[in-house]
Amino acid sequence: MLSQSRILRPTALRTPLLRAAIRRNSTVVVHPRTGGNPVITRRPDRPLPDIETSRRLRMLTLPLFLATVTAAALAIFNYQKSSSSVVASTLYSLRVHPVAREVLGDKIQFRSRIPVIWGTLDQLHGNIDIRFAVKGTKGEGMMRFRSTRKGRMGLFDTEEWSLTLNDGRQIVLLENAKSLPKSDQN
Repeated sequence: MLSQSRILRPTALRTPLLRAAIRRNSTVVVHPRTGGNPVITRRPDRPLPDIETSRRLRMLTLPLFLATVTAAALAIFNYQKSSSSVVASTLYSLRVHPVAREVLGDKIQFRSRIPVIWGTLDQLHGNIDIRFAVKGTKGEGMMRFRSTRKGRMGLFDTEEWSLTLNDGRQIVLLENAKSLPKSDQN
């Protein structure tokens, strides 16, 4: 039981400081998941955060958030391109091509550990125009592959498959590149 000296009279509750002190001391809510841990307590009447500070913080972190989302999207799209069957097939064809092996050497692979595939890889609409950096034991270069499809059910026509070396030389890897007929399939 409370002693008579600790009981507050209604006239004493009229001062704002005393009312706030009583309200703050009597509304401690224990965190429900901890089973009454006295260290983790929260008050429902705790002060709200400053609006101006949180707005400034949001405005400062917004560019960082947008840059992170953009970088993640570009990384996802590049990973999708690099794991495509078109990229794997052209890299394999480059590995077994005699002229490419003569110029680049053995162990032809992507130049960097994380390859960047530049260009368009849209097989659904019949448009493939990609390029990526490759290296071998003798040299390095940029391989380009361009192929289009006329019509919905037509076959792909390879228009360009070339290798540009670091010294500026361009090697056409497509056999009979000048004598390939353009098919007008629908």
